Amino acid sequence: MSGPVQKFDAIILGAGGAGLMCAATAGQRGRRVLVVDHAPEPGKKILISGGGRCNFTNVHAGPDRYLSANPHFMKSALGRYRPDDFIALVDAHGIAWHEKTLGQLFCDGSARQIVAMLMDECAKGNVAFAFGAPIGAVDHADGHYRVEVDGRTAEAPALVVATGGPSIPKLGATGFAYDLARRFGLKVVEPRPALVPLTLGGDEVLFRTLSGVATDVVARAGKAAFREAALFTHKGLSGPAILQISSYWRHGEPIAIDFLPDRAADWLLAFKKEKPRATLRSALSAALPDRLAETLAERIALSGELANLPDRKLAEAGQRLAGWPFMPNGTEGYAKAEVTVGGIATDGLSSQTMEARKVPGFYAIGEAVDVTGWLGGYNFQWAWASGWAAAQAL
Repeated sequence: MSGPVQKFDAIILGAGGAGLMCAATAGQRGRRVLVVDHAPEPGKKILISGGGRCNFTNVHAGPDRYLSANPHFMKSALGRYRPDDFIALVDAHGIAWHEKTLGQLFCDGSARQIVAMLMDECAKGNVAFAFGAPIGAVDHADGHYRVEVDGRTAEAPALVVATGGPSIPKLGATGFAYDLARRFGLKVVEPRPALVPLTLGGDEVLFRTLSGVATDVVARAGKAAFREAALFTHKGLSGPAILQISSYWRHGEPIAIDFLPDRAADWLLAFKKEKPRATLRSALSAALPDRLAETLAERIALSGELANLPDRKLAEAGQRLAGWPFMPNGTEGYAKAEVTVGGIATDGLSSQTMEARKVPGFYAIGEAVDVTGWLGGYNFQWAWASGWAAAQAL
């Protein structure tokens, strides 16, 4: 940008998944678009996602896989831009991909291919960029937004906030989107870290000695339940099942872990009949990693051969193993959170266009909004869908 004021049809703040998708789509619709980002290069979160292979969507992406104060808000955008639409774009760019478990799609090669694809699509729409440019003052007057970028001024009738949430601050993530939304009179649903490891304290510190042990479980918090691996860490609990449940967990509440999801409630009674001389520890070792079996057996504290243990005690042990309560004392915070629950309140936005109802020309998309997907490509699909929806209205 040079000269006094550069005029555009839309200024997009943030060059992540949602911002780039919105810019490319609007640019190809003939709109003059400027994307501003304080980072020196685009798509930083895309580059580290999926272990560097970018879990770019999930074939099961539907409204029931998202958290929001309004569980219906995301239906319109997700219904109009589906996983198949993004897959078609990936295929058109010749990017090889594969499906992992639970509908998760990854690049065969590198996440850089997804960023390159989005930048290529932006180039087709003649999108202008200002990278490594801190966003200065943002003002609104006479139906136009003015943004100070690197000492220069850009102006447009539309401003799109796509700067995400505060998760992963080492990538430069902040609560900028929330501050800006509040300035323009929009409400913000209290944000908290999501898809994040949980920490254990007090009596449960014992479980930290199992650091590195993983096993297949069902994790529950309230009405939510996820079956995947749980991993013990030197701080507490992690692994896909725990990351999933963390989005539903609230401080001061317990979570429950079913350590033996494939076993019937009375499996210990059957085991006793089959192997009466076995101990509880050896029975657990038949189904769980040794160190975990040992720790759980110690906590249940039923010693001796199963033949000498009352059926009632074994039934109680079975119930405990099917819903082992943990009381996390917190999470590992935004530093380790993949996304943020909460954000710009949806009741102030149009679900069709992502535009603020009372602030014409102000749009919010992606993680900045109070819509949070499950682990496994759902948050990227929301980025693509919400960015696409806003671009149709620009």
